[in-house]
Amino acid sequence: PQPQPTAPAPDPRPADATEGPGRSYAIGAPDENADEGPEPLDGPGGAVEVANQPLPQPMDDELPPEPLDNPRRLLVWPAPDVGTQQALSDRGYRPVIVHSREEVDAQIAAFPAALFVDPLTGPITRTALQSLRTAAVAAEVPVLVTAGLGQATREAAYGADPAVLLKALAPRDSEQHPPRVLLIEEHAEIALALTAALERRGMQVARASSDSDAVTLAAQMRPNLVVMDLTQVRRRRAGIVDWLRANGQLNRTPLVVYTAAVDQSELPRLAAGETVLFLAERSTSSEVQSRIVELLARIGTN
Repeated sequence: PQPQPTAPAPDPRPADATEGPGRSYAIGAPDENADEGPEPLDGPGGAVEVANQPLPQPMDDELPPEPLDNPRRLLVWPAPDVGTQQALSDRGYRPVIVHSREEVDAQIAAFPAALFVDPLTGPITRTALQSLRTAAVAAEVPVLVTAGLGQATREAAYGADPAVLLKALAPRDSEQHPPRVLLIEEHAEIALALTAALERRGMQVARASSDSDAVTLAAQMRPNLVVMDLTQVRRRRAGIVDWLRANGQLNRTPLVVYTAAVDQSELPRLAAGETVLFLAERSTSSEVQSRIVELLARIGTN
């Protein structure tokens, strides 16, 4: 037999109820003179988009606390000037300013690319420089220092003797052994003036006239410090930086690169002792900036 139709059950919901699951809420305007009010959609106090944060992954104790991809940390002292800061950032570095040995030690766990001392924005002291170099070398972080050389009579020279800076940077095998300095300079007059200044302060100096000659000399003397004219650094072929890396010495041997504002016509006066070399501010030309950043990139791949 066919089932008899039944009357539908009455709907308990009111006629004006919202269809679908859940509830409907009415949002009205705030009361007059109320403390709350509409919030702006941008600017201070505005809406902020919050992305879902990934769950933290378990950390291996043998790994650094952050990945080694760009931007890689570069310890710098003092704070870089605007042009250098931009050049370093463009190359994928994150400059981290350090002022003391303790601040260097605190950054070691992140495996910084190098310690970059570039005295453009402020003076540096011998004691602080020696302390930073000691901390970096102990942690096997490469050290690169920039400088400028000027030439004037002894009375007119307004900067310090370059040997003061270099002696503070040069580590030594022991207290009984003087630091061994490898000097790379093509002009004999500048090389002789620097050599005399360094030897007066108890350092041994060997001079190479080019980056390629320096590789042969470095194998013989195993330098504690490398000092070179920035224009002598090879940009395409292997040179002293590559030799230091290949022989495990790059992390132990600070490098000093300098730009020399020396008129070649005045070189005979330098050789005769009528003029002297003094520390000056390095060149900030685009060519020099490019060379320094390229050199840092080569050092930082260690």
